Amino acid sequence: MDIGTRLQAIRLDRGLSQRELATRAGLTNGTISLIEQNKTSPSVASLKSLLDAIPMSIAEFFAIIEEASEPQIFYAAEEFTEVSPQSGLAAVSLRQLGNASSHTLQLLDETYPAGADTGMELLKHQGEEAGIIVAGEIELTVGDRVKLLKTGDGYMFDSRQPHRFRNIGKATCRIVSACTPPTF
Repeated sequence: MDIGTRLQAIRLDRGLSQRELATRAGLTNGTISLIEQNKTSPSVASLKSLLDAIPMSIAEFFAIIEEASEPQIFYAAEEFTEVSPQSGLAAVSLRQLGNASSHTLQLLDETYPAGADTGMELLKHQGEEAGIIVAGEIELTVGDRVKLLKTGDGYMFDSRQPHRFRNIGKATCRIVSACTPPTF
């Protein structure tokens, strides 16, 4: 997906200038310009801040319009939607199952290479989230609590609490997670 063009189209549709969106999101209008020109990729936290300022969820931003007369039930791996616009060796990958904006549940297949991080700015959004670490380790911060979770461990919390995921290990971490309602 062309993140920059999509962001620009939504911003213009909402009647927002780059400066106004930047002010609302706590970013510079230069950053907005670079993102819209696809010259930089926002962190998960920055994209969340931008979309909160619109307001729009990440699920809505990356929604795939299902044109079938019947709702889709089965998805091949290549039909998942990448909702993490980062790139590089330590880029977080968040692959969403289906169109979360038309459901009450958002399911993600998350991959955190060594050194990957959702960003210094803690995430916050409506709903609850839960996940199970299926490979590797992840450091999870929720509020003022920090825990290193290993393969087989899980988590569940009110996602209005500030939170952050960080792979401080040497191996890739993989998580299957859910958020309800799909506000991320």
